[in-house]
Amino acid sequence: MANWDISNAYVFTTFAFLILVCTPDLIFGQIRYSIPEEINEGAVVGNIAQDLGLNIQQLSSRRFRLTSDDGEQYMKVNLDNGILSIRKRIDRENVCGQTPTCTIHFKIILEKPLAVYPGEMEILDVNDNSPTFRESNIVLQISEAITPGVQFPLESAEDPDSGINTVAAYTLSSSEYFSIKTQRTEDDNILAKLLLDKPLDRERQTSFQLVLTATDGGTPQRSGTALILITVLDNNDNPPVFDHEIYRSSLRENTPVGTLVIKVKANDLDEGVNAELTYSFSKLTSPRIRELFSIDPDIGEIRTEGEVDFEEANSYSIDVQAVDHGSPAITGHSNVLIKVIDENDNAPEIKVTSGTSNFPENAPPGTLITLINVIDRDSGANGDIYCKISKNIPFNLQTSSKNHYELITSEPLDRESVPEYKINVIALDMGSPSLSSNKTIHIVLSDVNDNAPRFEKTSYNIYVMENNAPGVSIFAVTASDPDLGQNSYISYSILENLIHDFPISSYVNINSMNGSIYALGSFDYEQLKTFQIYIQARDAGVPPLSSRTTVNVIILDQNDNTPVIVSPSAKSGSASVEILPQSAGQGYLVTKIMATDADSGQNARLLYQLVKSTDPSLFNVGQSTGEIRTARNILMADTTTQTLVILVKDNGQPSLSSTVTIQITILENITERITESNNFVSSPENFSDLNLYLIVIFACTSVLFLVTILLLIGIKCKQEGNVTQQYNSPSCFCRRGESRDEFNRRSQMEETLRYPGTGRVVRVPEAHQYSVCLSPDSSKSEFLFLKPCAAPTPHPDAKL
Repeated sequence: MANWDISNAYVFTTFAFLILVCTPDLIFGQIRYSIPEEINEGAVVGNIAQDLGLNIQQLSSRRFRLTSDDGEQYMKVNLDNGILSIRKRIDRENVCGQTPTCTIHFKIILEKPLAVYPGEMEILDVNDNSPTFRESNIVLQISEAITPGVQFPLESAEDPDSGINTVAAYTLSSSEYFSIKTQRTEDDNILAKLLLDKPLDRERQTSFQLVLTATDGGTPQRSGTALILITVLDNNDNPPVFDHEIYRSSLRENTPVGTLVIKVKANDLDEGVNAELTYSFSKLTSPRIRELFSIDPDIGEIRTEGEVDFEEANSYSIDVQAVDHGSPAITGHSNVLIKVIDENDNAPEIKVTSGTSNFPENAPPGTLITLINVIDRDSGANGDIYCKISKNIPFNLQTSSKNHYELITSEPLDRESVPEYKINVIALDMGSPSLSSNKTIHIVLSDVNDNAPRFEKTSYNIYVMENNAPGVSIFAVTASDPDLGQNSYISYSILENLIHDFPISSYVNINSMNGSIYALGSFDYEQLKTFQIYIQARDAGVPPLSSRTTVNVIILDQNDNTPVIVSPSAKSGSASVEILPQSAGQGYLVTKIMATDADSGQNARLLYQLVKSTDPSLFNVGQSTGEIRTARNILMADTTTQTLVILVKDNGQPSLSSTVTIQITILENITERITESNNFVSSPENFSDLNLYLIVIFACTSVLFLVTILLLIGIKCKQEGNVTQQYNSPSCFCRRGESRDEFNRRSQMEETLRYPGTGRVVRVPEAHQYSVCLSPDSSKSEFLFLKPCAAPTPHPDAKL
């Protein structure tokens, strides 16, 4: 390649710059530039950012870059100002050969979002190559007998430039015998032939030396020369002549080796050895043609010698010569044009341009995934391409321009359902038979925090025994999150709420990492039977998502409370005192033990048992009622003071119990012995005001003259203590103002103790009630005496 001088380089660089500045345009959505070849490295092509309307400040962040199909990097872009410049000198002849138009295709790729802009760079030919001849000396032997007007083909000069910069003319140095004649072929090449203008006379001049000059049409014009050495031969004055000046034939590519292409035929008017011909390719035939074709020297058949490829060349021009055997030998020439017919022997080639293979799962439908370019080197229908992708996937393939496709999303994506896709792209041509190729595009979906943590249940019921050890885990909740990475990292927390006016955080705590719930203290069933914990599971995504569940904590009762005896109550640690008339018969109700248990269920079910008695045969106690009744009639021989020890125990495991001691005094005549019972009165103030009122009421209903006596008795009773408890009479006024019938008809009070989820009910008897009545006893005195009320006689009309 010839070197430019400084002035020429400056001219072409200036010319290229003016073209680039003035003529950037978009053709069919492409940006196009034109530059001359061989411009210096760093030469400015244009501002590609302005031409595309891009924001220069975003070039770096969007990873602006250039790619080309052949992988060569001829250009570069300054990301600071968007200037497109030359990376290395471009030799058009090396890039495109002698094709009429030399275009470098490239793509501009940006990410976030992905955008692809196709571009073209047309390389304009510069006359940087001079015509050259393959052989510096052209040797010809011409018989003196040849008449003027005969033409001798000469070797053509080669110029790798194109257009007007290639060989445009041939000139010959001055000669009176020879001149140059040119002919333009169908493939736009110029053939030079040496024309004999004047008969030769070997005796006058045996040889000639002529200079053949080939010039191109470029500016500045370049040229190359070859020396023609002509030897004048004697006799054999008829050259071989071919049947056709130009032979034409067609040949399908990939034809088997040895296939007959065409047969050439030449005739020589001479006789004998001067008419015997040998066929061969002339020296003008290129080495590549000699590799692909051969000629039979005797019969002139041209056959294939190698595999002909349409994509390499769609036609061949072969210069064939016939040389007779005369002395000197004379050569005849002809040209064979072979047209190659395309076969569908090239499958489509799929090229994928993508900024990244990872896409967020929340990419909306219509998001551009990648650009697909399909190339088929065949021509015609063999090069027409149809492209498709796999079915039943949320992607579509749409055409952006010829053989250019965009792969876009067609439906919403969900990484949790399908984390990745392997999309099979199939390209088919329209040849017969059709050829195809496929390429797999691997798309991986990146996670987006679109799933909130999920608990296994919306609510949980847990059972915790009271008196649990503080700090021990009572339960653990677990939530799952199908997202990935930090979007799936779950932390647990307890939402604040109040329990008995105290924050939930004072009762329980939760491990934020694994969801284990810990009790901060011991639970007491008697104070707290159930409560709710609201737990939140929250992921670490941006923004974070959360969900809630409810844990219903049910405290189970433990037998940790002993029965408490409510009545009768001992005063100052001494035993409870009861008075029993000697006239009481069998089954007489002496008193009733009332006890409570703070526990629940079986733990609160109480049993009463007589564990110690002065006379075990005299009293018995109701196992479930706690009523102490006489087991037989009282005898005169019975001890007047009886001591009973009653055991009250619950039904828990283990059972807990309490005891109460009751002293029962048997009086023969209650009214006469009242004054003798001062030792049973613990304190005057223990006498009930209600008793006093009852006595006053009863006295008012008696004879008016006994009012004074009743008042004295009342004052005496107040001073000496409450000794008139639990007495009944046939006609009496009951404590609390209730009649005996009302008391018997009254339904027993129930306390319902339930364990959540069990439905168990335990009934607790109502507190025992006592009645004190006044009844006249004429057998003892004129005064009224306190006597126990006998069991009432049911009314004949009363219903059971």
